[in-house]
Amino acid sequence: MKQEFKTALIFGIVIATGIGIMSVIFSSLDQEQNSTSLNTDSSGEIDKSGFKKAPDLVGIEYYLNTSSEELRDEIKDKVVLYDIWTYSCINCIRTLPYITAWNEKYSDQGLLIIGIHSPEFEFEKDPNNVKMAISKYGIEYPVVLDNEMETWKAFENRYWPRKYIADHEGYIRYDHIGEGAYQETEKIIQKLLEERALSIGIQMASAIPLVQINEFEHTLFRTPELYFGYHFAQNRNQLGSQEGFQPEKTIKYSEPEKFDLHKFYPIGEWKNLQDSMELVSQKGSIKLLYNAKEVNIVTANNAELEILLDGLPLSEKYSGKDIQGNNLIVSEPGLYNIVSSESSSSHIMDIKIKGKGFQIFTFTFG
Repeated sequence: MKQEFKTALIFGIVIATGIGIMSVIFSSLDQEQNSTSLNTDSSGEIDKSGFKKAPDLVGIEYYLNTSSEELRDEIKDKVVLYDIWTYSCINCIRTLPYITAWNEKYSDQGLLIIGIHSPEFEFEKDPNNVKMAISKYGIEYPVVLDNEMETWKAFENRYWPRKYIADHEGYIRYDHIGEGAYQETEKIIQKLLEERALSIGIQMASAIPLVQINEFEHTLFRTPELYFGYHFAQNRNQLGSQEGFQPEKTIKYSEPEKFDLHKFYPIGEWKNLQDSMELVSQKGSIKLLYNAKEVNIVTANNAELEILLDGLPLSEKYSGKDIQGNNLIVSEPGLYNIVSSESSSSHIMDIKIKGKGFQIFTFTFG
């Protein structure tokens, strides 16, 4: 690796390690704040005076796996897990195996899971795209499309993913932001189902072991999410090219002489859009110096991408699950995994693109 790469990498490691330590501290604080206790008074009754009621689902444009009438009837007297997600969000996708497992395990005991799909990007508003996603991830519970983020706002939410659990009377008893805390969440589900059974006088099933799924292990030092849209990238210094962001203009980006860690460099003719960059020429490329064990991209429009690491074709050691050979074929809008390895490491990635009209929205790292 050239000297300028080493210098940038060392400097980035020092900064990111500090950020990572602070993230762990704040994550622990969030865990405490986002886990609502099940308060009881001296008589054993649940004191719900400090809990809010779950808001109504408002502004819903489409209902998948259900209808508005069916959902209105089904929600009555149920313990409800509201999962706010969007299908191109890798953090959301990592939670889905647990959520689908809970649905299979507890739906006949009074648990109703509702996926509130609140999109980050325009293509995620298309119900056909969301249908493909729920089929891909085996989602059988109701999913509602909150395309204008009205239900998101009703929950006063600001994060993907976020899980709220309401008891059978509609009080929000648990709130968790992001990945993780799966056993804690499942114990809350079990506790609220027990409360429901006692309240309506039914017999609960005997104790059931918790769902056991290997949880994704994040690396402490990794490149942050990189946004290609000029609106999404506001206040983030992530585009390394000297040409910079130029809203709604088509810019010919040149290849840089050096690369900074955690920045991306488009090469060729690209149009600057609010949420993405669109390749205007028939061919183009994107280069970046990153540190992570996993790399994902969110893209749209048909294209063929050749992936190189440190100037060499992508080897099996680093090949992501969506890679064929060392290429990625983009055929539908969404998230693609291009690099997956056992441990975190630093590399120069070069993505060579064939396909005029190809759009890229973000890189995400694990």
